[in-house]
Parts: sequence; structure tokens; C-alpha cells
Amino acid sequence: MAAETRAEGVGALAPGLYIVATPIGNLEDITLRAVRVMKEADLIACEDTRQTQKLLNHYGITTRTTSYHEHNEMTRAAELVIELEQGARIALVTDAGMPGISDPGFRLISLAIRHHVPVVPIPGASAFLSALVASGLPTDSFRFSGFLPAKVGQRRQVLESIRESPRTQVFYEAPHRVEEALEDIVEILGGERHVVIAREVSKIHEEFLRGHARDVLETLKARGDIKGEITLLIGKMEATEQKASPSRVSVRQRVEQVMAEEKLDEKAALKRVAKEMGMSKSEAYRELQRSK
Repeated sequence: MAAETRAEGVGALAPGLYIVATPIGNLEDITLRAVRVMKEADLIACEDTRQTQKLLNHYGITTRTTSYHEHNEMTRAAELVIELEQGARIALVTDAGMPGISDPGFRLISLAIRHHVPVVPIPGASAFLSALVASGLPTDSFRFSGFLPAKVGQRRQVLESIRESPRTQVFYEAPHRVEEALEDIVEILGGERHVVIAREVSKIHEEFLRGHARDVLETLKARGDIKGEITLLIGKMEATEQKASPSRVSVRQRVEQVMAEEKLDEKAALKRVAKEMGMSKSEAYRELQRSK
């Protein structure tokens, strides 16, 4: 099987599809190997040719480009594979980061593999990995799930599914939805859950907001308009959270428990449960009503 097995900088680039990671912000965040591959390739397939051209100009790369994005990948993938079968050397890039990770690329990569075309990854910058290692949350076990669903119901289902997860959860999120996402986190996972908002990683305005979900939410609310690329990280359930709610019962179940055990009315029990679960009374009330 053909592959780029030669020593660095020796010999010609072998035919095949090269999956090239590009900077996610700072243009210096690119490997020497990535620059060389793009220079020696016959063609660079870009998510946005205008965006990629800025990078190519910066490094003096004159290789021909073509567009490959979510709206044309079905037909363009087949066209590129034909060129690859004829011995072309094609570099696949996206606007930022590693192709195929919440970006176009999977269709071309899988088609190339089915046609026995060598596929060579060229490692580099990744927003979610950079955010993870600087988050302060555990990195021994984590799950990256791309973008959170835009629809509220689907997003809440995802959050419910990770309530008792033993690992750090990593998502991308749109800036105009991040506040709503945090509100759901506070309501479903509790205000004490540790979260990190990594914004504009590797760019000029890089920022990390770390803390309890409730506190980070208040910080964002105070700011108003949120801009930039967002990575949202959610810590695993802590022992203190497990103690407060050992079986992670629903608000309704816990309210009924408290009413029976402590002879309280629903209003008083709801107030107790809201505090227990780290959410506001109004949030607890909404969840209670949804479950009825």
C-alpha cells in the first residue's frame, strides 16, 4: 500500500489523499509537513477557496485550488476520486482545523478508501483538543460530540443522556445559542456542575471561562452579545452531586419523596429540592410541570 513513508523532506510526495490540518486562528499553528504537502500537492480541495487562499499567500503556496464543501461534496468527491485513481496528489483542507471533524471531508475520505486510494492524515491544530487540555477538567476520559443540537428538545435530550457520565463532555456551540445551552445545563445537570467556555481558541481574543454552570451563565448574561468560536466543556458528576441526589431522580420524584418524608406541602418541598439540585425555584417548577 502506497503511503508517505519516506524521511521528511526527501523525495517526491506520493500519490494519494492528504488530510491536512490548518490553523484554527494563529497562522503559525501549522506544521512544516503540512506546508510542504500543500506545496507539493497537485491540487488543494478547500472548504472555502477564498479563506484558504489567505493561508496559501502567507506561506507562498501556489498550488491550484478547488472548492469542496457541504453543498457540492456529493458530486465533487466522485470527481476528486477519479483524479486520485489516476495518480493525483490531493490535499484536503477546511477553513480551520482538521477536515472531517465537524467539517466537510468524511464523504471524500470514505470514498477514497473504498477505491483503495491511500489516505494520509497530516496532524495539526484542533479546537476541541486545545480547549480540553487547557480547560482544567479531567482529560483521562472524555467524549467529543460535535455541535449540540440547535433544537431545544433535542439539546435537552443530549444533556439528560450525559447527566451521570463518568467522563468530560466536549461540544461545539454557536455563540448565539451558548447562553440557552447553559440555562439547560443548569436546569438539567445542576448549577454546581463544572463547565468551561473556551472562546476564540488560538485567536487574539482567546478566553476561558471556568467555574460552576450557574456562575458562568451569570457572567455570559452580564455581557450581552457573545461572539466568536465556542467550545463548551462539561465536567463529570462530582461525588458531592451524587450525594445530593444519589439516584438522580427527577424533580417530581424528589418533591414527592420530600413531601412524604418531611410532611411538607408541594411549594415547600419544591423549594427544598431546587436548592438540593442546584437550580432556581422557577427552573425546578418548570421541570415539575413538564413531568405532570
